Amino acid sequence: MDALTPYDLKGRMTTATISIQEALEQLNEIAQDAPFLALGQTVFWDEPMKAGIALASKRLGYQRRFVAGVHDTDYFAKIPSGVHQPGKFTTLSHNDTTTKGLWSAAGEFSALFGSETVVTRETLASGGLKLEPVKRARPDILDEATQAFGWRGVVSLDDAPPVTAEMPLQPVFRELCSAFDWALESSLECIAGQSRHSAHALAEEMRAKVCEAAEQEDSATLSGFYRRLLPAFYSFAAGVNVDIDTTVTTELLRFNTLTTGKPRFEILDLFIRPETKEIAKRAYDEAIQGTGLYELSRFGSGAIPFDLVIPGKGRGTIRIGNRGLVVMTRQPQFASFKKPLQNVYELAEVIERKFGPNCTLVGKAVTLIGMLAREFVFVFHEGASSYVRHSRSMHQALAQRGLPLKLNPILRVKYSAWDSLQVCCSWLHLPQPFHRPFGTEELCAPSLAQRWRQVGEEQQALIQTLGSLKRPIDLIHFLQEQVGGSWQCLSRDYESIHAELESLRAKIDSVATERRSMYGQIKALKSKRVDLERQKGEHFRDKFFEKTPTTEDEAERQRLISEIEHTIKEIEVARERVRSLMRSQRELAQSPDVLKAHDRRRSVELEAELKRMRLIRNAVIASKGMQNANLRPSAWWFPLVCPDGLWFRETVDSAECYLEPLV
Repeated sequence: MDALTPYDLKGRMTTATISIQEALEQLNEIAQDAPFLALGQTVFWDEPMKAGIALASKRLGYQRRFVAGVHDTDYFAKIPSGVHQPGKFTTLSHNDTTTKGLWSAAGEFSALFGSETVVTRETLASGGLKLEPVKRARPDILDEATQAFGWRGVVSLDDAPPVTAEMPLQPVFRELCSAFDWALESSLECIAGQSRHSAHALAEEMRAKVCEAAEQEDSATLSGFYRRLLPAFYSFAAGVNVDIDTTVTTELLRFNTLTTGKPRFEILDLFIRPETKEIAKRAYDEAIQGTGLYELSRFGSGAIPFDLVIPGKGRGTIRIGNRGLVVMTRQPQFASFKKPLQNVYELAEVIERKFGPNCTLVGKAVTLIGMLAREFVFVFHEGASSYVRHSRSMHQALAQRGLPLKLNPILRVKYSAWDSLQVCCSWLHLPQPFHRPFGTEELCAPSLAQRWRQVGEEQQALIQTLGSLKRPIDLIHFLQEQVGGSWQCLSRDYESIHAELESLRAKIDSVATERRSMYGQIKALKSKRVDLERQKGEHFRDKFFEKTPTTEDEAERQRLISEIEHTIKEIEVARERVRSLMRSQRELAQSPDVLKAHDRRRSVELEAELKRMRLIRNAVIASKGMQNANLRPSAWWFPLVCPDGLWFRETVDSAECYLEPLV
């Protein structure tokens, strides 16, 4: 089952989605007291869009708490490769070459119309791009061609950056601000008309909120800084004050003898109790088959699918033996005990005694959901948390083995952000990659709302069409017809060069044909010589060897010798003709004019491939990129584009929801 497919409350796949109001009504029946939990690694992306859920719940009279949290137990992103510089940071784009493995969840920024949609080399190849010739001619061009449009991520240059909870704000603050300024300025350039002035004012308001939050005492770490910003960004996106509580994962999952009784640690208990731990481990391993995630045995003996975050030591997988445990931090940490652990409380005693009361015990990707869904209703945007289906598989396997978990469903929210621009009266200046797909540089927001889906379909069709153009001449004719401009002239130029080279090819082929015929003639002459030599030998044995030849015999022998000599001369003449033809062929093929024509043809063909590459890139940005941004837009875009709040409200009101069961 796919995590992006709606489900009914019995876990069956369905195509049905419901309104926010209907979803909240259903939640009130099946999970009345469970607070909402919106957990994200940054405030600068789509998390504050969930303000709409908090507001809708209050508006409908529900008293359900809304908890917005910073997921601060992951390591801060580091540079995929290159020279490490402790304490330093940089901002990178994401491409399919030099930064292919980039992951920057705690420091990512998307400008208006942007998303982390990498234009993959596979997509370029599917559009017919001749990758190898392009790479030979332009060695670094694929870095730019595959780069995600309108997206940047901040990464550490340290070889071992800390988890977000322990990341000091001061060293990274300048880089974060620089990246946010880039996103803001890039977005402001997309706003035209009368809205531009108010957008600039709102951007300054956001900058002020960021600087103000950074100055607070509880913002010493990146985690604290983001927590401080959560209420401000929720309210900024919604245009009204939003009543939320805030938290961080290091608080939610703090693990000591006082917290082990919380329901969130029930799933952990299954992996510790002697009578259930092997069942739980098998359920986990079965659930992750085919995901690329490690089976527990890959982490070492005694591993469980949970990590411990030890203050000052980092995060690592927990491995439990009969007389001790090890936490696989960068420098492994050990703790001993006298007898095998029987339950989660005994584990907490060991950890608290060895590492103190402020450790955090967090599930890996598949087990974290089951920890927090025991007490909260996760609010996930469509496309978020791709591991949910594997979590569900594990929970179902546990239930089938007699170990059921009582888990709240996930509230999935599917936005139609671009469609909702129909209520906005702003004008938009499209970034360059959108000019050709939309056929304009500027348009009103309702026009974009009406056209963006059709444009996306057209661009996907364009990629398929480009993929069918295998011959350079076909591609050039396509560019002449569809792009026009200089391609009218280039097409004529290419056809002229093509005709000239075809004429030359005909001459070369004629010479080559004659040369091949000469090889046949030489072969026949060689056979003739062999035959004459044979006749000469037989004649000698018959008439001369130990015999007295007659005058006629002498004459015949002389005739054979003369004919052999003549044949040898004919062979040499033929060989000389072959050499002459080869010189003529080389002269034809390597004349300055011909070489110049070949270079010009290759240049035009390369130019056509580069244009193909840009068309494919822009097509991906205007189709898949827009689709991704439509589902998970940066929340701060909304007041900038539509200061009256109509865009945000329409996006929330038109959102489609479904409750996704976890068992």
